[in-house]
Amino acid sequence: MRRSMTKFAMKGCSLLLICLAVLFAGGVAQAGTYQLTIEKAPVRIHGKMVEKLTINGGVPGPTLRFKEGEQATITVTNKTNEDTSVHWHGILLPGIMDGSPGFNGFLGIKPGQSYTYTFNIRQSGTYWYHSHSGTQDQSVLGALVIDPLKPHPVAFDREYVLLFGDATPEDSDRVLRNLKADPGFYNYNKRTILDFFRDAQRDGVGAAVRDRLDWGDMRMDPTDLADVTGYAFQVNGKEPAGNETLLFKKGERIRLRFINGSAMSFFDVRIPGLKMLVVAADGNDVSPVPVDEIRMGVAERYDVIVEPSEDIPYTVFAESLDREGYARATLATAQGQEGPIPPPRPRTLLNMADMGMSMPGMDHGAMGHDMSGMDMSGMDMGAGTPERPLGWAAGAPPGTKVLAYRDLKRIAPNADNRPPERTIKVRLSGNMERYMWTLNDKRFGEDTAIRVKYGERVRLTFVNETMMAHPVHLHGMFFELENGSKDRRPLKDTVTVAPGQEYSVILTAKEVGGWPLHCHLLYHMVSGMMTTFIVEPPGATAADLTPDGATLSVPINQVLHGQTGHSGHGGHP
Repeated sequence: MRRSMTKFAMKGCSLLLICLAVLFAGGVAQAGTYQLTIEKAPVRIHGKMVEKLTINGGVPGPTLRFKEGEQATITVTNKTNEDTSVHWHGILLPGIMDGSPGFNGFLGIKPGQSYTYTFNIRQSGTYWYHSHSGTQDQSVLGALVIDPLKPHPVAFDREYVLLFGDATPEDSDRVLRNLKADPGFYNYNKRTILDFFRDAQRDGVGAAVRDRLDWGDMRMDPTDLADVTGYAFQVNGKEPAGNETLLFKKGERIRLRFINGSAMSFFDVRIPGLKMLVVAADGNDVSPVPVDEIRMGVAERYDVIVEPSEDIPYTVFAESLDREGYARATLATAQGQEGPIPPPRPRTLLNMADMGMSMPGMDHGAMGHDMSGMDMSGMDMGAGTPERPLGWAAGAPPGTKVLAYRDLKRIAPNADNRPPERTIKVRLSGNMERYMWTLNDKRFGEDTAIRVKYGERVRLTFVNETMMAHPVHLHGMFFELENGSKDRRPLKDTVTVAPGQEYSVILTAKEVGGWPLHCHLLYHMVSGMMTTFIVEPPGATAADLTPDGATLSVPINQVLHGQTGHSGHGGHP
């Protein structure tokens, strides 16, 4: 009996080992391998079910997790009746795998077809993925996290991904048509005759009239902080009533990976009662920075560490810049808990100082997005009131530490500290009356591509000539922010340029191809605010390149509105 029991135990042990081996082997085989399906499905927005483009049936799609050094294999199947694509935002990879139709030979994915993206993971950090076809970015998106080979510089006990989004029950193409017909279609806060009388009483009739004339000459509206309002703001696909809950134990160090995956919305993110320690920006480690609040442009990511010291719920509060609403999650010790919701802050009003006027001699190149990080709430910004403060940077109460680009410092020294060989100016321009957004006054397709040589060290100076902030994104490589750090300039793939300001970045051109450079506000990009940044191959001559520089020439309307497409099962060409 004992012998038979022993024999049975040995067989059971062998079977267990075989099962574990199969399971382990299966895990290895699946590492970095995903299947994504883009199709229409019902999702809940503002309490109603509406049909939207989804990834694997959801908005957002699944969080993709990789390990630095492994190979990613992601098959995307298009079950819609329109061309689609997936771009891996911030990921270093071969141009054809970038997922931007019309660039580097990639054509998009035709209805009913699949495409397999394959690339080696060369980095770590917090990233995201989204469609780069037409206006699909409004709902076709998801988070992407890459774990590092080495331990994180700042230890933590648990982590969560928080993807902030803006959802609309309207069809995204209809939103664009509405903006083209009337750029102020969604601006529910336009100034009225009562505002004029109030301003005239406070500042004088002459000043009030001049103010209206100045804004009219610029074809701009100081209340137009966001082109689209009425969004349902979400965290991981949940509106505030859904109460996305993040569990913790008192005394734990929690890493929160913030991603602004919205189409058009800036968020002011804070956790009342908790200090946030910023440890990464756009996937790249930085020296820890303690802050109370972060203003996040579209496509920006920040990783923070928090340490709740009490057994109480805390609210992760992401308030939209136009103060039309908020997204929220709850750090809680048990399901069902809810933290307090802060009262809404007043909506700000832009002034001429935001447009670089009335401030002679100011060094705008040293400011840019850093204005949002200054403790300016206690300063006299002009003719603002508590009900309606003036200025892009206004809103946070006195003493609040808001993250500024100048606070960021890379942990490791920069690999290349050569001075730039030349400076390229990129003007962020537009015509609001026609809702036409441009770079250097040219729509994409009418523009001249930016060309640099392989290995060239260049400075890009973004000059914002509009009253809206623009998050500028370059595919395929990182910017080094010129924020005052000599040899530890932070790396980012998206930089927000404040209204009327300039901001400069440096890069070393080491990723060959023709890469999109564009504003990441969805309806600005599809209206033409994009160009091609060409990194020529080593030793290349003009005869070696196509007119758009190692990219596939595709009609402009197809690139902007997503009507290219691979006709068969994809993969490497």
